[in-house]
Amino acid sequence: MTRTPTGSASPPGPRLPATAPAPPPPRRTAFAEGTDRLRAAATTEPGRLRVIGAVLALLVLAFGAVTAWQTAGRAAAADAVLHSSRPLSSDAADIYRSLADANTAVSSGFLAGGQETEASRDRYERGIRTAAAKLVNAAANARPGSPSTATVTRLNRLLPEYKGLVERARTYNRQGFPVGGAYLRYANEKMQQDMLPAAEDLYKKENQRLRADYADATLRPWAAIVLGAAALAALAWAQRRTYLRTNRVLNHGLVAATAATAAALLWLLAGHGVARAGLNDSYDHGVRSLNVLHDARIASLKARGNENLTLVARGAQTRTVGKRTYDAYDHDFQRDIDTLGRSLAEAAELADDSAGREPVTAAVGNMTEWKKRHASARAQDENGDYQAALDRVIGARGATGECFDGVDGSLAEALAHEEREFELAARDGLEAMTGLPAGAAVLAVLGAAGAVLGIGRRLSEYR
Repeated sequence: MTRTPTGSASPPGPRLPATAPAPPPPRRTAFAEGTDRLRAAATTEPGRLRVIGAVLALLVLAFGAVTAWQTAGRAAAADAVLHSSRPLSSDAADIYRSLADANTAVSSGFLAGGQETEASRDRYERGIRTAAAKLVNAAANARPGSPSTATVTRLNRLLPEYKGLVERARTYNRQGFPVGGAYLRYANEKMQQDMLPAAEDLYKKENQRLRADYADATLRPWAAIVLGAAALAALAWAQRRTYLRTNRVLNHGLVAATAATAAALLWLLAGHGVARAGLNDSYDHGVRSLNVLHDARIASLKARGNENLTLVARGAQTRTVGKRTYDAYDHDFQRDIDTLGRSLAEAAELADDSAGREPVTAAVGNMTEWKKRHASARAQDENGDYQAALDRVIGARGATGECFDGVDGSLAEALAHEEREFELAARDGLEAMTGLPAGAAVLAVLGAAGAVLGIGRRLSEYR
């Protein structure tokens, strides 16, 4: 008799192994999910159009942003050339010239003894005032913490010391004490060994800053040009794609985007090209000539100062070159007059019109006569006729001072002409970039809007 089992126990049989629950799927990043959605959307024509529209808009906007950024930087550098670095470079040259002119004037006045002329005194005072005023300008416009600031500070400290030595030399000279000559030589040494090298260093630093601004202003905006070309190529490809799929020749939005982008690119090429040409012209026919003329004027001032000190020292200081011994100041005069000749020859080559060549030619003529008169004065001095030599240097007529004044006046005229040439060319270069950064940004926004509208028009056909 079979009995039906009672209870809840399972019937005997083989036992199955327990299975672990399946692990949850790994969490995906937002970037991965976005990539998947984009990939899925790109499999349909509307999705592809959306991607194309976004890429076109971003490319055009990137072109506009980079164009605005690069042209704004170049416009700022061009503005610095015209209104900052070039004026500062000119001020530095004026500081050197004014100090050298004051030193020359005081040595000329010293030679006149107690009968120092009012013109000589006024020239000295004018040179000192000009140097002090230019130092104030340089201190106000130099970059804080720059080497130029330290140089200006040093010159401001040395200038009162030099003036004190000059006043002592004048006082003793008027009283007939020979120690006046020693004080003047000490003042000249401070000027020649401390002040003028510092002023020359300032001039070189400001010229380096000027060249850096020129390099920044004339650097081609390659990034903007490449992005502009890429944007135009992408827009042309999108229009061709639209034509192949719809047989429609024009898409108004894409055409407007292409026109705006092309206009911005052409404006960039033309504006920067004209600006670059103007700035290069201002450097080649302005700055280079100005630098050479400044060098010539400084050489003439140094030559005049050494010529005067030759008579002040009266052979007290000599220099041996090879086996020959020379008067130290006359040796330096010959070196400076040779520098003047080379600078005038270079200035004549750089002058590109008659208004620039004529004063240089006049300066050459005065320099030639100056050398002749100086040789005559040296001959008189070496023959023991000091008064005749003095008359040939600081006399009222037929003296070397007339030649020096002729050289200095001609160089001042040439500098004024080249300064005008520089300003005209540099201003043309700056004005060529006027409005370019803002205009490029506006055109880029219009171009991006046109691209979005053009793609949107195509998308509306799928709704």
